[in-house]
Amino acid sequence: MLAPKLTLVGAGPGDPELITLKAIKALKSADVVLYDNLASKELLEYADSAELVYVGKRGHKRGISQDQINELIVEKALQKGHVVRLKGGDPFVFGRGVEEINFVTERGISASYIPGVSSVNSIGLSGIPLTDRNSADGYWVITGHKKDGSLSRDIELASQSNSTLIILMGMSKLAEIEAIFSNQGKSNIPAAIIEHASTQNEKMGIGKAGELVSLSEEKELTNPAVIVIGDVVNALKNGFGEDLKEQISIYQRVA
Repeated sequence: MLAPKLTLVGAGPGDPELITLKAIKALKSADVVLYDNLASKELLEYADSAELVYVGKRGHKRGISQDQINELIVEKALQKGHVVRLKGGDPFVFGRGVEEINFVTERGISASYIPGVSSVNSIGLSGIPLTDRNSADGYWVITGHKKDGSLSRDIELASQSNSTLIILMGMSKLAEIEAIFSNQGKSNIPAAIIEHASTQNEKMGIGKAGELVSLSEEKELTNPAVIVIGDVVNALKNGFGEDLKEQISIYQRVA
């Protein structure tokens, strides 16, 4: 058996073709793969000689705890060698990747990290750029659900800027987010909610910051979703054009 080690791998936002070559190499060499709910199951085909262990949970539903996952990584690494922790998106963007690496290295197990395409970047696949020099000076990426369950106060600061605001894990806080922009007199700023971005199950609603709740209800949008607020929502005047839309449609029907 090889020396115990952990490779923390970003699985991307959902489309299995967005995985990196380095991540595929890690999966092929894994002895054990611990994967979560947001990692595409198609990626597990690269780990055909590994033990596969599901450690996911959906939204805020009860499942295996983070402490249990940490302990399991150590246990499997000591038992079998190379553990790949496959996490949706990028493990260092609200993915608790730091907690897992700190836990195992404190116990003498080496660790490495392979970035993944974050759901933050995946909004571009839906025709919304993160930045545009005509409409956004930059972008904020903020969690909508802090460790204590509260909404981050940074959203209020972001609402006062001219930058794009991306909120992850914020679907349960839509009314609070609406209120923040209303208090700033910015209810009419363009906004979008994208569910299951990059996948064949993607759904999107486009409206304004002051109608996020009604938008989610009308389009029946829920987690996992990305909330985008800013003029970039309307930056691409004609989207990607009909040719690309048809290509995407064909791909989704085949997939």
